Amino acid sequence: MIISDDSLPECSSITCANMLDSSSNGIVVINALGIILIYNQSAVRLLQPDTNRLVGRRLAEVMPEAWPDLRKILESGTPQIGKRISLRHSVIIANRNPIVENGNVVGVISIFQDISEYEAISSELQSYKQLHRELEAIFESSYDGLYITDGKAVTIRVNTAYERITGLCRQDVLGRSMGDLVKERIFDHSVTLAVIEKKKQVTMMQNIKGNTQVMVTGTPIFDDNGDIALIVTNVRDLTLLNELRNELQESRRLSSRYYKSLLEQEQFHYALEDMVVKSEAMRQVVRKAVKVADVETSVLLCGESGVGKSMLARIIHLLSPRKERPFVKINCGAIPESLMESELFGYKKGAFTGALSDGKAGLIEAGHTGTVFLDEVGDLTSSMQVKLLQVLEEKTFTRIGAIKPTSVDVRIIAATNKDLKALVKNGIFREDLYYRLSVIPILVPSLRERPEDIPALINNILEKFRKNPKYRKRFEPEVIDRLMAYDYPGNVRELINLIERLIVMSEGEVITVNELPGELRENLPSVQDLSLEGMSLKTAMQVLESRYINAVLKRHPTLSSAAAALGVHHSTLWRKINRERR
Repeated sequence: MIISDDSLPECSSITCANMLDSSSNGIVVINALGIILIYNQSAVRLLQPDTNRLVGRRLAEVMPEAWPDLRKILESGTPQIGKRISLRHSVIIANRNPIVENGNVVGVISIFQDISEYEAISSELQSYKQLHRELEAIFESSYDGLYITDGKAVTIRVNTAYERITGLCRQDVLGRSMGDLVKERIFDHSVTLAVIEKKKQVTMMQNIKGNTQVMVTGTPIFDDNGDIALIVTNVRDLTLLNELRNELQESRRLSSRYYKSLLEQEQFHYALEDMVVKSEAMRQVVRKAVKVADVETSVLLCGESGVGKSMLARIIHLLSPRKERPFVKINCGAIPESLMESELFGYKKGAFTGALSDGKAGLIEAGHTGTVFLDEVGDLTSSMQVKLLQVLEEKTFTRIGAIKPTSVDVRIIAATNKDLKALVKNGIFREDLYYRLSVIPILVPSLRERPEDIPALINNILEKFRKNPKYRKRFEPEVIDRLMAYDYPGNVRELINLIERLIVMSEGEVITVNELPGELRENLPSVQDLSLEGMSLKTAMQVLESRYINAVLKRHPTLSSAAAALGVHHSTLWRKINRERR
């Protein structure tokens, strides 16, 4: 420290210098002329002037930036407290006071301190405050509930979402031990206690106050010593998730149902391309076939001979996932009983005299990965019924002469024109096989039960023959009427054969009633045979209707079958019959 001799008080200069230099604050004293009288080493360190020799020099030369403020103090005598000054290398805060003697300002003393570290601490503190505000906002804005305890399971904080989800107020849980909350049945069990026990993240379902179910995940936070300092629990309300899941499942279910309906409709139209179907009864049959096509289960087609069971079986196969695989049709009634087992299930090499040297695969095995259609399944022998049941239940069979069974993957579609239930009752057909075959039974109606299909079938046959100019024929309207009124014991097959015969054998372009077979010509009276002279149109129509109904009733044993042949509801036919009787 440099002190002017004239300015020293009456004390040891060394002692005063030591006293001033020991201060961490910078001290500078100037007289009324702005000449530096005193400065200590802290002032040199903080101000870092260009020279170390300051005493006796003017402040305006050494520190020109400070002189204007100090001159104002010399002139006004007003102190300057807490003046913040930014230097090149630091920030200081200065208190500048006038030195007064006999009422006159004779100098100024400036005491200043480096506040750079305090500024850094203050800035860091502000950053921490900002970070705290941000974390607080994040904590409170979380949609999931957050529950924080210390390492001893004492509740520290919860957020607003937790209160909303659980219905608990934070005042009910803050400062309380999780163990006590469980004892009081506020929680049925605690993920926090599970985390303390296992020292790892735990997820569980939790019931709060018995009626609110939430999913909680507790995560431990460890201190430097490896002990649990905090446990942060994330709480998610499952009510909304369950609702969303149910809505999603419902949407998927509806989407699947709509897609399945569209697919079934598309397949239904595809099936109609191969089958001539106009009646509602037959449309229902085709719709059932479309529905079962995609299901890997057995189907039993029932109905009279010639109704189209074989065609329906093929359609089921073509609409199924096995459509690219084999379709094997087996007519059980056409195979001799002695050859049935070898034809259906095959035989091994040398199984019997006359057997092929390499053995032979049966028809069931030929349908592997595809579909086997068993027509007239009611004609199977008892032994074959047993082996067929083995195929259905175990997907295996044993060839004649073999020891080990052979695995086979086939879908069975069976058909019969017999009453299998009656055969089961009489002990002719196995009951267990019947129930395995008839998982999905489909009854195909006879042609006389769906007369509205007859004109469409006739037109379909005519269209096929029109490709040859020689057979471009057409029918008289009365011929169509008589064809529709016929019983057709042979069903569709009989109709097809009849139409083809008429087309081929008729002489002219128009096929008349006279060219019909005798049973059709004599079946119904012609219009010419009816005496309608002198009748009004209404009366004539009633007479014709009455005679036509009577003719149909003679050929049908029941009212329902007669109504089906006429294409009317049985109640309508009953009213018409009663009207005639009155």
